[in-house]
Amino acid sequence: MKKINLLFVPLAHYLIIVTSMKQFLFLFTFLLFSLFLFSQQQIKSNDSASLNSGSLLFLKEESFDFGKIPQGKPVSHIFEIQNTGKSSLKLDNVQASCGCTTPEWERNKEILSGEKSVIKVGYNAASEGPFTKNITITYNETQNKLITIKGEVWKTPSSSAPSNEGLNELKD
Repeated sequence: MKKINLLFVPLAHYLIIVTSMKQFLFLFTFLLFSLFLFSQQQIKSNDSASLNSGSLLFLKEESFDFGKIPQGKPVSHIFEIQNTGKSSLKLDNVQASCGCTTPEWERNKEILSGEKSVIKVGYNAASEGPFTKNITITYNETQNKLITIKGEVWKTPSSSAPSNEGLNELKD
């Protein structure tokens, strides 16, 4: 009998130690995982403007919808840009995907840290139907950013509305 009891006592101690080790490992893993998640949230909550842009150039908006515009009426929109980095920024080129879209910007202007500038994008609404046009901004020689304009051009009537002869009778 004593031999059997002597066997169970070390086994019981072993099970207690293993169980507490499993609990310790579980707790340690849980804390490590929690620390990892918390650090990821800290990164996301930092200055979202500079993180979203992934570079020095921050765009207040990357797309603009003109909605419905009449055929033959040119429209334009101003995109605001800001240098969110610590070094200067230079717009090398702003190029539209077709000739009906014309970008205007201050060429050869150095945009210092924190400064803002604008890019005016015009669209000649000559063709009827929906449109989506991309404009590529090349800056600091090797970096690119894409902005988009879209909308729908509706066809204007080819003739003016007929005159309303009854209108003169109402005036009298």
